[in-house]
Amino acid sequence: MKALHFGAGNIGRGLIGYLLNQTGYHLCFVDADQHLIDQINEKKRYVIELLDKNRTQETVYPVRGVHTSAHNEIIDEIVEADFITTSVGVHNLPRIAPVLSQGLLKRKQLNKPTIDVMANENAINASSQLKEEIRKILSKEEVEELSSYVGFPNSAIDRLSLSGERSEGNVALVEPYYEWVINRSELVNEKLPQLTDATYVDTLMPYIERKLFIVNMGHATTAYMAHLKGYPTIQRAFKDERLKEFVRKTMHEAAGYFTHTYEMEEEELATFIENTIRRFQNENMNDDIQRVARAPIRKLGPEERLVKPTVALSKMNLPIGNLTTAIAGAFLFNNPEDEESVALQAYIEENGIEQAITHFTQIKESNILLKIKETYLQLKKEATLKN
Repeated sequence: MKALHFGAGNIGRGLIGYLLNQTGYHLCFVDADQHLIDQINEKKRYVIELLDKNRTQETVYPVRGVHTSAHNEIIDEIVEADFITTSVGVHNLPRIAPVLSQGLLKRKQLNKPTIDVMANENAINASSQLKEEIRKILSKEEVEELSSYVGFPNSAIDRLSLSGERSEGNVALVEPYYEWVINRSELVNEKLPQLTDATYVDTLMPYIERKLFIVNMGHATTAYMAHLKGYPTIQRAFKDERLKEFVRKTMHEAAGYFTHTYEMEEEELATFIENTIRRFQNENMNDDIQRVARAPIRKLGPEERLVKPTVALSKMNLPIGNLTTAIAGAFLFNNPEDEESVALQAYIEENGIEQAITHFTQIKESNILLKIKETYLQLKKEATLKN
């Protein structure tokens, strides 16, 4: 079996590629990093390192790579693949859509078997987004030609991943925990074996939102509050008991969304939250605050980790005080090396915080806007006094 994966980054190698290999697939990566592609092709393998007590290393083999510029070779790989996956970042899905559309049409013309294309990105329904990007490129006839031939099953993935240089070259450094949840109802090729250690469900949204609104939200909240205190890493931030307790309470606040929307058990969510906090505290990780906090404009979007659960909980008349504090913290993220942070601070400087909140979050409820504004001003005052 052959798997083609777009994106040879930390998640691509450390989770997706690893589990594809464990399932028995021969891997081919497509990536824009020529050095990384050369490294993969030279050794025909790569190493991932678990951030556990023993720093356990595991080897993924056989594997090879293709640079994104090798257009015809990528199309050939699409034609020959049994399964196609991505982890390129949701903003890069439009960039890979053209070559994917050409390769998928060629597959159909050559009467190759049906195939599933799964975008494993940190976004809700990323595969559906990729499908829409491909549809934009194709004619109406071509869309109909591929409609029942190509599946775009959505998924939810979770594994904290970093990178490091070792004697073997660039290595994906990953926490022991991982999760890959797949919507089985959206698969079109049922002949392939189920992926090792993946979870197949009929309703994916609770898992996608749990990852985004508890794990990603908690991670971002930690970063924005830690940034205000000058902590360098997530792990250092969690040594601050007051900050850790604030993050815990914020995650429990967000959990109300799941008990009311999906009737999840409070006890189950409490266990999930404590496990997530333990993951964040892993001393073998060196999770840089600036990395986790980056791209604040995207993370302040109306469908994103901070804003969507806040608005939903407000409509349910449930507490949102901690979440609005986290949002205010995000508006104070000031990193001159982060493009979105620079744009955010420039907008606030020119238009004021009130207009900035409305502009970036698209929140319309006056009670939420007021909470965020008041907390922003208070946090800014505290930060000014501290400095």
